[in-house]
Amino acid sequence: MVNITINGTVVSVKEGTTILDAAASIGIKIPTLCFLKDYNEIGACRMCVVDIKGYDHLQAACNTVCAEGMEIETDNARVIDDRRLNLELLMSEHNDNCPSCERTGNCELQRLAAIYTVGDNKAPFEKNLPINDWNEDMPIIRDEDKCIRCYRCVAVCEKVQSINIWDMVGSGEHTTVDVSGARKLEDSECVFCGQCVTHCPCNALHVRDDTDKVRDFIRNAKAEGKTVVVQTAPAVRSAWGEEFGLTADVATEKRMATALRRLGFDYVFDTNWSADLTIMEEGTEFLGRVKEAEKYKWPMFTSCCPGWVRFLKSQYPDMTDQLSTAKSPQGMFGAVTKSYFAEKIGKKPEDMVCISVMPCSAKKAEVEIPNINDAAPGVKDVDLSITTREMCRLFKQANIDIPSLPEEGFDSPLGSGTGAAVIFGTTGGVMEAALRTCYYVLTGENPDADETFKAVRATGSEKPWEEAEYDVAGTKVRAAVVSGLANTRKLIRALRKGEVSYHFVEVMACPGGCVGGGGQPIRYNEERQGMRTKVLYDYDHANVLRFSHENPDVKAIYDEYLKEPCGEKSHHLLHTDHHGWQAIPAVSLDPGVDPKQ
Repeated sequence: MVNITINGTVVSVKEGTTILDAAASIGIKIPTLCFLKDYNEIGACRMCVVDIKGYDHLQAACNTVCAEGMEIETDNARVIDDRRLNLELLMSEHNDNCPSCERTGNCELQRLAAIYTVGDNKAPFEKNLPINDWNEDMPIIRDEDKCIRCYRCVAVCEKVQSINIWDMVGSGEHTTVDVSGARKLEDSECVFCGQCVTHCPCNALHVRDDTDKVRDFIRNAKAEGKTVVVQTAPAVRSAWGEEFGLTADVATEKRMATALRRLGFDYVFDTNWSADLTIMEEGTEFLGRVKEAEKYKWPMFTSCCPGWVRFLKSQYPDMTDQLSTAKSPQGMFGAVTKSYFAEKIGKKPEDMVCISVMPCSAKKAEVEIPNINDAAPGVKDVDLSITTREMCRLFKQANIDIPSLPEEGFDSPLGSGTGAAVIFGTTGGVMEAALRTCYYVLTGENPDADETFKAVRATGSEKPWEEAEYDVAGTKVRAAVVSGLANTRKLIRALRKGEVSYHFVEVMACPGGCVGGGGQPIRYNEERQGMRTKVLYDYDHANVLRFSHENPDVKAIYDEYLKEPCGEKSHHLLHTDHHGWQAIPAVSLDPGVDPKQ
């Protein structure tokens, strides 16, 4: 142990503890902008400086290790003046038009500028760096005017996602962040996961805002006699209330449905319905492959995460055939909306508008995949995808008082969902939902929904992935669950080297799964995947129906329209050819990995 003094208080900490962590242990929160624990501890922003007795210069608390006898002051006049000066310098290169910024009120730079009274005294805004001609149609937008060169995006993309899209470019005072390799984003391997966005402290990186397009769709539909449908993904309900400071028991899925209806949507549906449909298709596909195991390469990978699909196609294109051919729940929902549901209400596919609310920025790219539209020639299955944050922005613009809303719920028939569907939003949920139904198909009985497949749930352990083996009616199933693309790369390398083998692997691009997606509410240096996951499992546990094969409206579409899972009509509407589009760009295999392994 090491004994130090912080602001007159003696504290004992383990050897190797930083001053930042030592101060936090006694309730002193030292401000940071660039710090990201375990990933970005570079002391670049200089906001965490502290005064250590005997040292000539102030030291960065985030990467200075405590030494025996240190006497530290975290908030004396010298420290405060230095932090204010550092902020003034940062703000002199930051476009501080805060009122029009979507992160106003939720921006760490803005918060610190207010605390340290940085305003009239700062130098006028002047950016001396060239600003790239950014393609505003991309799901991820970068604004050089707002970048404070904290390099958190660089660290997250390299260390959490292992894609290395962002890099430091230039030198000296001209150093900034840009797409690596002097490329444009559209020419890179970016999967549009949005983790760089959720870790940016000041909106230099943000997701394309499509809220105006939503309002246009609704307004034009009324004038043109079209029907506008909205679907909401499972993970959205776990976090949307955070944008309003509401707890999960107030910000319920039924209140969310009511609020969406107030925006003017004709039908408010639940992507949980098509998540159940996905299980029927993907589960049937998996069991079919098991029966003819010698025909396939293993494992079969889930395909509901577009960031992961793009990652595999660009990094390991030779493994594309191992993806399930099932579309994502978003894609399935759009195809069904403009075929089965359109027929039910007497509409043509072209007279239907389908908008999705997703916890994900990569879904914006997914709806633009050219060969994913199958409801009718020349018609997009899903017209537009917006994030959880964009949905909440629409609620705010409409001045909807969320707590006062009644709980109206979703419309029928595409509004029903089971407990198995709602857990799609968290790591392990897709695998567990699929195994619940596979168990039923093989045994004729439902498993214990709370216990039987608990091993594939995310545990928060340090392991890069979870694995489990099950014996289901004499069929041994080896399963693995992984989230975060750096962890995924480790798993794929282990597979290719023959170190591990599985039958079925669930992959989510974002750490924690969709609950931690790039479109979810942002909380600076606060990971909320655990609490959001609990919300989804609470929904699962409370649901009367816990198994996808029990969803009555899913049963109905097979009886009335599709006939059977993985049948001819199901394949046309609900499955896709992953070779039918090219990842941007098509790149070589992961360096250093033998493609034969």
